[in-house]
Amino acid sequence: MSEGVRHPFATAPAEGEAVAVAEGILWLRLPLPMALDHVNIFALDEGDGWTIVDTGLSSKRSKAIWERLLAGPLRGKPVRRVILTHHHPDHVGLVGWFQSRGAELLTTRTAWLYARMLVLDVQERPSPEALTFYRRAGLTEAELAQRAEERPFNFADIVEPMPLGFTRLVEGGRLRAAGRDWVVRIGHGHAPEHLTLWSDDGIVLGGDQLLPGISANIGVYPTEPEADPLTDWLDSCRALAAHAREEQLVLPGHKLPFTGLPFRLMQMVENHDQALGRLLEHLRIPRTAAECFPPLFRREIGPAQHGLALVEAIAHLNCLLRRGAVLRSLNPAGAWEWERR
Repeated sequence: MSEGVRHPFATAPAEGEAVAVAEGILWLRLPLPMALDHVNIFALDEGDGWTIVDTGLSSKRSKAIWERLLAGPLRGKPVRRVILTHHHPDHVGLVGWFQSRGAELLTTRTAWLYARMLVLDVQERPSPEALTFYRRAGLTEAELAQRAEERPFNFADIVEPMPLGFTRLVEGGRLRAAGRDWVVRIGHGHAPEHLTLWSDDGIVLGGDQLLPGISANIGVYPTEPEADPLTDWLDSCRALAAHAREEQLVLPGHKLPFTGLPFRLMQMVENHDQALGRLLEHLRIPRTAAECFPPLFRREIGPAQHGLALVEAIAHLNCLLRRGAVLRSLNPAGAWEWERR
């Protein structure tokens, strides 16, 4: 564990190109229109076709890049299967596009249900439940009024329609791809039933469950406002650590492939434990979730990051509440105020 995280591949593939990271496995990248400006895709060679892991979000640019990839590095062979690690748009966006071309979808049941439900749930204005959620989080009246008049983010904006039909992957299940046997291991916290795959020769397809250097967002949303995904995340890190080895090559959903997974899993647990400690100290006086950014992030949070920061702050507060370390009460404005016991 003392060796830490290392990156065997220092340079990411350029747009429309691929890097071979192991026999029969290519590393591709698609762009994202945000600070985290890319998502990793991995193509597993099946001889007469490909299995791809995740797809990028749906856009004209993404589709054009895929057409270049299919004709170039993927040598004109069809994508026969898509393995979806989890339901977030940058991973599921073009799954339906590939299915419409004949690909089979393999994923967890919860990932498929969430993705299909969210694609079908188009809203022109925030629901009353969503506005209550943001009021409870401590948004000001002006911020709430602005949200009430804005069209919220909709999955359907950047995710292709999801046709019926998928093949379910479950904890401990096995599949064959790229000439290897893979074991399915499920994580939680960043997304429910997040899929990871562990090969018989030391390769791990980690999605966003296993990232180097950056923390996966752990958030609470209006769909389940009392959820405690941070406890799920910490439990998953500890459970996956039982299978982690220093030499395994982890192929993550973002950033660079890496080794040193035992260290990284321990580091992720410690980072959140330390953040919880700072937050608890911050709650010596009552605070709303919107007032809890400084101890958690220790940097300025701008408008572009505010939404993700808010849902992550609520996740940490809900974790402390579950542990019995804090109390909460509604203030006159209808926001939860949190205070350490």
